Amino acid sequence: MNNLAVYITKIGSRAVRKAQDENTKKGIPNVYSINGKIVYQMPDGRITEKSPFKKI
Repeated sequence: MNNLAVYITKIGSRAVRKAQDENTKKGIPNVYSINGKIVYQMPDGRITEKSPFKKI
């Protein structure tokens, strides 16, 4: 990777980490895809496949 790509990747990684931390502080679960499955990391650190969001 060239220097610009490394720099952009670092900026993006910091932004994602900051957003994840803000979600946790606000009590909002973080959502990930692991091996094609959607999983939710609850603010207390638990991981679940069950959506904590209300369906509209």
